[in-house]
Amino acid sequence: SKMKRPEKNLFTLLGSNLGARHSQIYCHGELLRQVQMARLYQDDKQFVDMPLSSAPDQVLRHFHELAQAYNLSIPLQELQVFVQEHFWAVGQELQPWTPEDWRDSPQFLQKILDPKLRAWAGQLHQLWKKLGKKVKPEVFSHPEQFSLIYSRHPFIVPSGRFVEFYYWDSYWVMEGLLLSEMPETVKGMLQNFLDLVYGNVPNGARVYYLQRSQPPLLTLMMDCYVAHTNDTTFLRDHIETLASELDFWTKNRSISVSSGGKSYSLNRYEVPYGGPRPESYSKDAELAATLPEGNREALLAELKAGAESGWDFSSRWLVGGRNPSSLSSIRTSKLVPVDLNAFLCQVEGLMSNFYSRLGNDSEAAKYRNLRAERMAALKDVLWDEDKGAWFDYDLENEKKNLEFYPSNFAPLWAGCFSDPDDVDKALKYLEDSRILTYQYGIPTSLQKTGQQWDFPNAWAPLQDLVIRGLAKSPSAKAQEVAFQLAQNWIRTNFDVYSKKSAMYEKYDISNGGQPGGGGEYEVQEGFDWTNGVALMLLDRYGDRLSSGAQTTFLAPYCLAAALLLSLLPQ
Repeated sequence: SKMKRPEKNLFTLLGSNLGARHSQIYCHGELLRQVQMARLYQDDKQFVDMPLSSAPDQVLRHFHELAQAYNLSIPLQELQVFVQEHFWAVGQELQPWTPEDWRDSPQFLQKILDPKLRAWAGQLHQLWKKLGKKVKPEVFSHPEQFSLIYSRHPFIVPSGRFVEFYYWDSYWVMEGLLLSEMPETVKGMLQNFLDLVYGNVPNGARVYYLQRSQPPLLTLMMDCYVAHTNDTTFLRDHIETLASELDFWTKNRSISVSSGGKSYSLNRYEVPYGGPRPESYSKDAELAATLPEGNREALLAELKAGAESGWDFSSRWLVGGRNPSSLSSIRTSKLVPVDLNAFLCQVEGLMSNFYSRLGNDSEAAKYRNLRAERMAALKDVLWDEDKGAWFDYDLENEKKNLEFYPSNFAPLWAGCFSDPDDVDKALKYLEDSRILTYQYGIPTSLQKTGQQWDFPNAWAPLQDLVIRGLAKSPSAKAQEVAFQLAQNWIRTNFDVYSKKSAMYEKYDISNGGQPGGGGEYEVQEGFDWTNGVALMLLDRYGDRLSSGAQTTFLAPYCLAAALLLSLLPQ
């Protein structure tokens, strides 16, 4: 028999009076404002991750009594005592979990010829056991006392401050887990996401993330799982849920764009809710206070849209604003992003294939047509023939943002282009932008703003967008550049791991490879998607990758000179 969907427990709660009180603690309201603005913790996320020690009504009643006693100006010490009495410490709702399908020596390790890289890949495979978590049953029986959303299956977390699972991270995690021959873990994680689809998939498994999503990769997760297991029954059981997520993006995140006399429907990130993000409350409130009162709610909504993009934050969302170096200029929803539309194009293609496989030809044709329409829009609105790449489109200024970002290559990765010459043009664009001169990874942008999704940081999923985009091409040159980029990234990950015994969420590629920096919090180690991408590259290029010294991207004449020097007597 089918298990009752436990997430209905959450959504039933959220629709009730109890849920309204629960939200007044974790999502908005005076208690949240007072605690976060008092900065009791170095990281605002800590407070909203703390479980309640009693029912929300009781906690709110005691808070209102305290607030009245001090005429709303509660002294810091009293506030600290209140939090200690009514909340538990973070991390109480999860327990460590060793995946049951974890096995020593998965097959892909045998493909890796460099013994140091093979040993390191074995250690990355071991890390899944360290990153496995399971939700305790009390979160199911008392959802009103937790900001964590109950998941019936265990999962892999990023680590560090991120103790819950996240939406787009999990796609690269699942790719890595399948190489580690762990399809049952993947199926459980997929089921958790499918249980969470209530319109959108939330940004992560916390109630304060429900207002926003993240790049929509659920259908891609299903595709990599089904390709590995051939589990058509699971696909058939959940195809309607996948369709409903796509409907959410169509209904709530679409925008009409005109180009060459035609009108196209494309998508953007947009969160129609103001208020500070609960997990970054004091930072958002401080930033909003720098603007006139009438502009504050719009800024807060744009920050949430930036978080929905996964790129929180980047010059990519500041460009065209009053002061493009300041986060207060953020205008995420005013841009039509290349990667979001490439992801949705790929999703539409996969949905068409899934429905064909399940024998539903009319639905298959519907999605095939949607994909064709989107491919035409990508070409007419986002492709730039002079530059030879795709670029985000600025809706207000009616022009493309011609800055470099790895996301400009997303249509290659997603297979959403029809002209085979586009690959060579995109490769030339990569060379013209001097990206191939960076020896430690592909930078997130060429702008240095202090935001974490900018120079000098490099992120694993963005390496994958470019590397796999080029590797899929029939062009030998594109394939060779893909390998060299993979070699650079693997060496950065390996060298930092050799020094620090850790994998990081991002890397600083400006001065040799180092753990990354910038943004709203310290760099985190762990790290789920970095491990997944490293395993993917080790699997694809294991017979060629080397752990040795950096030699890539020497121009031919430099190579000749290096050869001559090596022959001279020392």
